[in-house]
Amino acid sequence: MDDVVDRLRARAADGQVAEYRVRPGRDPTYADCDLEPRLASALEERGIDRLYRHQVDAIEAVRSGRDVVLATPTASGKSLAYTVPAFERAMDHGGRTLYLGPQNALIADQAESLGDLAHGLGFGSRVSVDTYTGRLSKAEKRDVRDRRPTVLLSNPDMLHYGLLPHGHRLWEWLFSSLDLVVIDEIHGYRGVFGSHVSLVLRRLARLCERFGSDPEFVCCSATIGNPVEHAARLTGRPESSFALVDEDTSGRGPRHWLFWNPPEYEGDRGSGRRRSSHVETKRLFTRLVADGHQTLAFTRARQTAERYATESADALRDRGERGLAGRIEAYQASLRDERRREVEDGLHSGRVQGVWSTSALELGVDVGGLDAVLLDGYPGTRMSAFQRAGRAGRGADPALVALVAGEDQLDQYLMANPEDLFADDPERATVDPENDHLLPDHVAAAAAENWLSRDDGDRFGGDFPDVVADLEATGRLERRETAEGVRWTHADDRSPQHGTNLRSVDDRAVDLLADGDVIATLGFGDALRDAHPGAIYHHQGQSYEVTDLDLDRDVATLQSTWADYYTRVLTEKSITVECDRESTTLAARPDTAVHLADVTVTERVTGYERRDASRGKTLGRETLTLPETTLSTTALYFTVPADVAAEMRAVGDFDGGIHAAEHGLISLFPLHLLCDRADVGGLSTPYHDHTDASTVFVYDGYPGGVGLARGGYERFESLVPRTARMIDGCGCADGCPACVQSPHCGNANEPLAPDPAVVLLDALGGTD
Repeated sequence: MDDVVDRLRARAADGQVAEYRVRPGRDPTYADCDLEPRLASALEERGIDRLYRHQVDAIEAVRSGRDVVLATPTASGKSLAYTVPAFERAMDHGGRTLYLGPQNALIADQAESLGDLAHGLGFGSRVSVDTYTGRLSKAEKRDVRDRRPTVLLSNPDMLHYGLLPHGHRLWEWLFSSLDLVVIDEIHGYRGVFGSHVSLVLRRLARLCERFGSDPEFVCCSATIGNPVEHAARLTGRPESSFALVDEDTSGRGPRHWLFWNPPEYEGDRGSGRRRSSHVETKRLFTRLVADGHQTLAFTRARQTAERYATESADALRDRGERGLAGRIEAYQASLRDERRREVEDGLHSGRVQGVWSTSALELGVDVGGLDAVLLDGYPGTRMSAFQRAGRAGRGADPALVALVAGEDQLDQYLMANPEDLFADDPERATVDPENDHLLPDHVAAAAAENWLSRDDGDRFGGDFPDVVADLEATGRLERRETAEGVRWTHADDRSPQHGTNLRSVDDRAVDLLADGDVIATLGFGDALRDAHPGAIYHHQGQSYEVTDLDLDRDVATLQSTWADYYTRVLTEKSITVECDRESTTLAARPDTAVHLADVTVTERVTGYERRDASRGKTLGRETLTLPETTLSTTALYFTVPADVAAEMRAVGDFDGGIHAAEHGLISLFPLHLLCDRADVGGLSTPYHDHTDASTVFVYDGYPGGVGLARGGYERFESLVPRTARMIDGCGCADGCPACVQSPHCGNANEPLAPDPAVVLLDALGGTD
């Protein structure tokens, strides 16, 4: 692999290779584990005659009655850690396992491998494997229920919509004998979706209790900063019940990491504008494939994967490699199951030489080991970066991982500070099962599944008595006095489950209509920002212009366009502090505190800009008249000390300084928490009536909050100096995409002043 890297570096422009390092390989560590003879034989027939130590540690913990969190990288063999106890319990007493996966592709992959192993046990083992997802017909679902498998694979949506609502009528056989619940890829259950799923799992636990079962939980995760805490908040189990297994004892070869920074545009030095990471990744991809290296390029969008797979094949044909051109594929979640499986099998067999993929191949689908993985832009978290990197490597063979940077803050920060990718603690996952915007619908759903009592407050937490009282007052719950105490049942004819979307917290939605068909649905607030009249909207590789937004019918009308510009909204925003929750003084400034508060954010879209697609330059502005929206959420905030404000004014524009500091802090949130910077909002103001001072707010972008503002509040002392270092290390004069410009700014990134921002952040955070 050294010679491969040398050839790539020789073709690089000056400064393009920001870092190169080799992470050494390691030998596997095995441990003994007594297995049921038929199971041991079936595993040996599939080439597994020894188990890794971390697999055995997890198996033994489950055998001893513990819940387990298995937090190890991709391709470390996590599935055997739950397969062995699941099969043992089925063979011993018919105990059942419910497996929940986040994507149907992963569920299908697991079903195939588990089904094959179950078949290898022979007749009479009592192990049977079935899937139950929304892709089955009614007849197929009925057949699964009639077969009553001992291992059922499904997803949280089907648990919410299809299993829990019919527990007494159709699923008593499952819930009454449920021994094990496997939750795969728990790092993906975060934010709004994770908070919804945490409430679904509490509903599952209470239904199991009513049927007399008490299953253990096995939670599989990538490496995150808080695996036990996250698993406990997700499942509702106490942290003390979980055994943590987080040492990967599987073997792997050395990985060669290459940090590749696209050059700045000629004649645009110091602007922060760089050549496309897509184009740079395509060049590396075609070179590696042409040299005989099986390569996987990860990118963010479906249309990007499709486009650059086609362009890579064209580039190979131009080089005379027509045979290789036919072995390039695109992979993304919207492909049919059969097509996805063709690509997966092609990678495994070697028939496919190169793939452009979205995050869909980041999960644990088995595609074998690859020679090289290219990251087209930093994927947003270290967790995802290492998950994707884990796809590279066959056994003890060396592999290449190349991170090709985009021009935004996180990418350029890591190009300048590569050690932070490897040395920092993993990001933390956040969920909030007590979110008061989500809790009422799930309490109503629980009452429809089985009557509620006051004891359920221990399971749901939050303001459970107030939630029940509100639901009773609005006629959704009916109160009954019984000999055992007060009981509540669901009083509405409508299904509370089908009225609750696990992916959303917004009650109001807008349909996007193109050529008479609904191509997408957006929450009301997102629709005002992304589907206003004149907006350019991209969907599955096609560009549309919004011609009308009808808020009486909640429908936006779109038409196809070849516009060579994009649009960005302009907004007005204010924040009201409803209640201060807590505060802590800063070590570098004992006279200054950072606060955590409940706030209301009021925002109105006032217009939009048209910007050139190639360079981002403003082409024009239009005004809009749209209704304002309000968001009740949590925020952290701090004030600017008077002496620091004076120093900021001495070196530049004060308003631009606090604005730049706000943008910088938000941009680095994903280095600490599993989120996207679009999940976090902010406001900087030279005066706020709550504090009687200049104030900077950073708020959670979801109603009720999902833990992001609290996470930033708790890590503020490390976030601030890192942000100062990022801004100070940028060579631009007025702020650029690599430091303080934000694609989500409602003020068109005006004003921005990096130097005063550094003064403020240095004063608050000292040095890191």
